Amino acid sequence: MLHTDYSPAVSAPIEVVLDGRVSKPGLAAYAGHLRDLPNAGTVQDVATRDGATYLRVTGPRDAESGPALQLVHDIRAVPAPGSSTALVGGSAAALIDTLAAVGGGLPWALLSIALTTFVLLFLFTGSVVLPVKALGLNALSLTAVFGALVWIFQDGHLAGLLGFTPGPTDVSMILLIFCIAFGLSMDYEVFLLARIKEAHDAGADTVEAVATGLARTGRIATTAAALLAITFFAFGTGIANVLDATVIRGLLVPAFMRLAGRLNWWSPPVLRRLYQHVGPAETTPPADQPGPASIPASGSGVVG
Repeated sequence: MLHTDYSPAVSAPIEVVLDGRVSKPGLAAYAGHLRDLPNAGTVQDVATRDGATYLRVTGPRDAESGPALQLVHDIRAVPAPGSSTALVGGSAAALIDTLAAVGGGLPWALLSIALTTFVLLFLFTGSVVLPVKALGLNALSLTAVFGALVWIFQDGHLAGLLGFTPGPTDVSMILLIFCIAFGLSMDYEVFLLARIKEAHDAGADTVEAVATGLARTGRIATTAAALLAITFFAFGTGIANVLDATVIRGLLVPAFMRLAGRLNWWSPPVLRRLYQHVGPAETTPPADQPGPASIPASGSGVVG
């Protein structure tokens, strides 16, 4: 309805506030510069109050399109008249500022997450290969999830079936999905690796340990994924949950570990010595209690 029944001045205005007193000739010249910008429409002098002047600039009807975003950049590049300061707002400007804020902090956030995950998994497994494998497969899972979200919700496939209007993917939703999907995938990863490492420490080779780990975590991972997917499909994250519990954790992780063989448990000598000093140690069970090798296959807890 906004696209069909309202003008761009109502549905997608670009708001400009000149903070400071401006002469009428200076204001007219400034408005003329804005009007001459590519993709700019009308420039309205809406109000002047308390030493500030409010202007409304019409642009492309789609406020989140490339031309609309470029128009905001062009407006901000025009020098403000006199001694005033030009402040540019509206949905297009808000999107630009949000992307800039997220883009500035995202690399550091991803680096801290990757380093923390690597350190924790190294302390858990004593290997540098398994943490790198976990991060790589998690990245693969996230790319598949984001691709599916764009294909469905942004490009509009299945819109008729699901009953929604296609539109650009919200930045905050991307961050939310990343946090949920990454956290869940690492949860499944630890479930699986705990059982595999348990069997490997008990004397099983890599092939047997992987098979044992899959057998002992299959039911709990499948049940947890099904329960969470029912809830998360309302937010679009159910796709991530299903993909991770089936394709990633059920196929790619076992396949990688099967092919890597003994390399799964490799780490440089320096890190190996560090792991022996600071890694978590197993507690020897009493004589009348079963050790890790005799835990029933139906158990669903994680021992480590």
